[in-house]
Amino acid sequence: MLRMNHWMTIVIAAALSGCWDYEQCPTPADLGTERLPGHLSETGLYADITAGTLAADVLPYKPQFELWSDGAEKQRWILLPKDKRIDTKDMDAWVFPEGTKLWKEFRRDGVRVETRLFQKVGPSDDDWVGIAYVWAADQSDATATPSGAANALGTNHDVPNAGQCVGCHAGRKSRILGFSAIQLSASATDGAIDLEGLIANDRLSNPPERNFSVPGNETERAALGYLHANCSHCHNQNRPETDGPRCFDPRKDVDFGLYVSDLRSTADTAAYRTGADYFEPGDSEGSRLVELVARRGDDKHMPPLATEKVDEDGVELLRMWIDGM
Repeated sequence: MLRMNHWMTIVIAAALSGCWDYEQCPTPADLGTERLPGHLSETGLYADITAGTLAADVLPYKPQFELWSDGAEKQRWILLPKDKRIDTKDMDAWVFPEGTKLWKEFRRDGVRVETRLFQKVGPSDDDWVGIAYVWAADQSDATATPSGAANALGTNHDVPNAGQCVGCHAGRKSRILGFSAIQLSASATDGAIDLEGLIANDRLSNPPERNFSVPGNETERAALGYLHANCSHCHNQNRPETDGPRCFDPRKDVDFGLYVSDLRSTADTAAYRTGADYFEPGDSEGSRLVELVARRGDDKHMPPLATEKVDEDGVELLRMWIDGM
């Protein structure tokens, strides 16, 4: 099994200065993707892919703070092995049992383009493998595409290569983004699983007593959640070390994550404690954070991967937040 640290060494060996350099890195030759099925219909997501019927043990979920994906519509599902619990001794870094699978489907301009799978194939934190399945034009099935695909199915949606999947997910010890105590601390609808549901179904080793609430007013909560979902997988001070040079925030000088131990007040959150170099209170136009998030193209921009279109609503939210400080 190729370990995650080796993945990152291969992926970022040529990138020394910043997150945006990662876009230039070639796809690694060996990411363990051969351990995953060649077609989506073989992954366990569907009982009947033609009818769109999910397997009985697959649960939908939705994080309360979502990653910007150029306006793509997304659906997410998880499969937890039967009678296995998530190790939640560290509420900010869940350890998932071997056999856990998570899928995320992307639709762009009404077209179902890809479904990504992230699967834990062994017992250690490094034993995750990810790949994207690109849907056929007739929507009958999707095929594993480790090299990615630009403008898939005639849309403006770019499917990431397997190395890019690792690049983001390796920023967290758990390797999983969007399925966590804070992200699931909102009441789910339409049969989706949330934190309360995981507790009720005895799927957590150390269940919390209640949901976790992000501090602040509506704008502050939304802005902190936006940074958590869109920035903290790279910009966090707990990012696992690698065997090679770091291209993602090599200084570890800022942390945009939300942590259950830091929710007493906005001032206690990591963004407020470490973000002084990125935003000027009361001056969004003079803040580096807004400058980076509000542009795309050849210049340095954030996030550096998987987006070609500015999130105008997100930029306006960050401006309101900073101007209101």
